[in-house]
Amino acid sequence: MGKTRAASSALPPTERIHPRADDLDLLSVEAVVRRLHQEDLTALRAVRAALPAVSAAARAVADALRAGGRLLYVGAGTSGRLGAVDASECPPTFGSPSSQVQVALAGGRRALLRAVEGAEDDAEAGGRAVRAFRASPSDVVCGISASASTPYVLGALAEARRRGARTLLVCCNPPSPTLRVDQVVVALTGPELVAGSTRLKAGTATKLILNALTTAAFVSLGRVYRGRMVGVRPSNAKLRARAARMVAELSGLPAPEAQHLLDAAGGEVRVAMAMHFTGLGARAARKQLEARGLRALEPSRASAPKRRAPRAKPRAH
Repeated sequence: MGKTRAASSALPPTERIHPRADDLDLLSVEAVVRRLHQEDLTALRAVRAALPAVSAAARAVADALRAGGRLLYVGAGTSGRLGAVDASECPPTFGSPSSQVQVALAGGRRALLRAVEGAEDDAEAGGRAVRAFRASPSDVVCGISASASTPYVLGALAEARRRGARTLLVCCNPPSPTLRVDQVVVALTGPELVAGSTRLKAGTATKLILNALTTAAFVSLGRVYRGRMVGVRPSNAKLRARAARMVAELSGLPAPEAQHLLDAAGGEVRVAMAMHFTGLGARAARKQLEARGLRALEPSRASAPKRRAPRAKPRAH
């Protein structure tokens, strides 16, 4: 047992044996679930400790997108799939072009559904992915690697640096001191209950960080207004109903008028609200929106018509 512990301590933290895992296979399903949940709380604490680095990375992403650059996620296995999920959700949630946040996954698209053996060990393939992306100094290349040592990711980051792109690394182990990247976001999640299975709490921490990167960036770009996803692309019945509801809630208009306004804006909630605030047509309102943002277009409270207080009902005698 002593030799096993010594060998484990020489491994990266995410590969080590968890001190509470030895009896895992003897527990009931309920007990296993509870223990996994306790580990998820560890992931939350690890992300909390990394918040200053997450904020700095999100600011870098926002600056790049604002200036016309792009965010490229690069990863393998669970890490790469989490990047693919986050990238795929940006257009429908924030109305961003699909080219603005992209992903390069070791093994290509087929690796989304099944493991492609050996793909993560190909550093040159990571470099080729960045070259295919035509990364430039206006872009951010974000490597995602729980181990902080995946060759595919490190190869991609090295190529990104050669091309002058800003580089980030999201990881759950301390990276090598020789690694050259602009920013590191490390959530120290420690050993997994199933040793080396970083789809568990390391994956949980990684997803939280990626969510924060893109959400904070797009919030700062004006794609969220008063807690609503006003950049949404209403491509199905649920989203069309949500868009109409947002316009009605934010404008105070009756539902039929809100729907009419949304239709005139081409289904874009942000443009509809800009039209409502300025009284302009869709094209002119869009120009004002792009130049100033929705908050600046809001009518001032001082100039807004005052609503009469409802009369008190007479008391019954």
